Amino acid sequence: MQAANGDQGSPRSGSGPLRLFVGLDLPDLVREALASLRPDPDVWRPVKPEALPVTLAFLGSRPPSDVDLIRPLIVPGPAPPLALGSVLLLPPRRARVLTVELEDPAGALAALQARVSAGLAAAGVYTPEKRPFRAHVTIARLRPRVRPPRSSLLEVEPLEFAGRALTLYASRLHPSGARYEALATTPLSAT
Repeated sequence: MQAANGDQGSPRSGSGPLRLFVGLDLPDLVREALASLRPDPDVWRPVKPEALPVTLAFLGSRPPSDVDLIRPLIVPGPAPPLALGSVLLLPPRRARVLTVELEDPAGALAALQARVSAGLAAAGVYTPEKRPFRAHVTIARLRPRVRPPRSSLLEVEPLEFAGRALTLYASRLHPSGARYEALATTPLSAT
């Protein structure tokens, strides 16, 4: 899933547009804790543990040449101190995803997301969303033709951690779920 720290993957040559996003990589311990949650398999399709980054900016379909514009924007910085929060259904009225909220007590993740968003917008490769950033990790997606539940009985054990790295990903859609290819990764430093 991920290139080694500082390594940069290369998009497939001659390919069409890439679905790109910038994500915050989570420590293995956090991904394992999230993957251990067991939502109802008749309702939810769990996301694979290797596909659990926190999306900071979804760029959508972009030409492969944009990767070279974006790579320099994936810069080191301090790792935001975070904690796992409540299980949330998003969007709240007709949920399509089951998520775990991330608590960001110092506002460091929100600041990191704002920095990434502003840099991508200045490079002309991203239009920031109008809705406020909501820190979460998607752990499952609603199965087709299933009525969205109104609540979830899942609970998450409290776990404090720091983000591990910033990564530019290409998301490749497959029937069994999206597969992520790391195109540029920068580790974050402990504060």
